[in-house]
Amino acid sequence: MGKIKLADISTTAPKKADKEKLKAATKEILLELDELQNLLYAEHKHSVLMVIQGMDASGKDGVIKNVTGTLNPQGCTVHSFKTPTKEESDHDFLWRVHQQTPGKGMIQVFNRSHYEDILIQRVHKWIDDKMAYKRMDAINDFEKLLAVHGNTQILKFYLHVSREAQQQRLIERTEDPRKMWKYNEQDLEEAKLWDKYMSAYEDALNNCNYIPWMVIPADQNWYKEYLIAVTLRDTLKSLKMKYPRLKK
Repeated sequence: MGKIKLADISTTAPKKADKEKLKAATKEILLELDELQNLLYAEHKHSVLMVIQGMDASGKDGVIKNVTGTLNPQGCTVHSFKTPTKEESDHDFLWRVHQQTPGKGMIQVFNRSHYEDILIQRVHKWIDDKMAYKRMDAINDFEKLLAVHGNTQILKFYLHVSREAQQQRLIERTEDPRKMWKYNEQDLEEAKLWDKYMSAYEDALNNCNYIPWMVIPADQNWYKEYLIAVTLRDTLKSLKMKYPRLKK
């Protein structure tokens, strides 16, 4: 796979994509996921970690609600990583992350993730480039550990939103009463650092690639949700899972 250059990747669906057909297809995929999740939980051999990264207003919450929201909550959990607590800061940066990884039969969703430790921290110069690359090596080793020794299927999605779409969505949060609860003044300040974030993301996508990333066009919710739903479904189907049988 060649080096990822975000400026060369579209943030919108292909012109030939049929919105209504793909929305209908997504509904059918969600029905399939219900059975596949049951199989995952019952067989108890594999786990799934979905990493969802993207700029503010790229639609991370919407993906979680509309793609994984219909799954059985006994077998699917979501975790967001906030500012580290004192106890977390006293350990290595992956310590708190490892505690949230999925056990056998489980689907775990990271709404933002360990990648924040080489994104926001790097953009704001809380760590230097040398430390950022050391952390990238650690992330590759960490994900290899989960995949090889934990039998974890890791799906990494970067929600690729355009600067224009992000600005529009941030403005909507100041004008639409249904979205005002999402408003955070800091988001507007972070948006001013767009170019720095794009550079940091490209480095993460290109260097933390033991588990490859999927760059998901995120300007249109229906297309973004379809791509993520179909990827999750196909991943689960590829495991060739079977329900356990009673021993006779």
